[in-house]
Amino acid sequence: MAVTVIFGSDGGATKGVASKISKKCKGRSVDIKDATSSDFENCDLLILGSPTYGDGTLQTDWEENIDKLRAARLKGKKVALFGTGDQETYPTSFVDAMGILYDEVTALEAEVVGFTETKGYDYVGSTAERDGQFVGLALDQDTQSGMTDKRVTAWLSTLPL
Repeated sequence: MAVTVIFGSDGGATKGVASKISKKCKGRSVDIKDATSSDFENCDLLILGSPTYGDGTLQTDWEENIDKLRAARLKGKKVALFGTGDQETYPTSFVDAMGILYDEVTALEAEVVGFTETKGYDYVGSTAERDGQFVGLALDQDTQSGMTDKRVTAWLSTLPL
């Protein structure tokens, strides 16, 4: 199974998670700055990741390259999402970028897989929460970094790999 992980990252935390995910599922990791339409389309499972900035925006490289995602043919494609955020400093916008990506891929008629429980997190609000679950893997590299490996492994076991 071909897996492509496309991410945006400034400080390196999200890039590190993308690398960890791609290694565990024997996929490949691509920075959104370098991504092409074939990166989005020519895989069995597409995984997208972004940190959330400030009060709930996409990471800058994602914002500058969102048209690459919007131009991709994703109808019926299985897409999983992960987001990094800080639930203590930004409790009202925790992993909001993941919610933004969810809205983008569902508008393209992709099939989102890999919803996760909100239990174990302490935040006030998130656009990535739908029907009591996160639309993907929520990670807090600032206050819960010790749980990342366990959460990544558990999440990957739920994906169609």
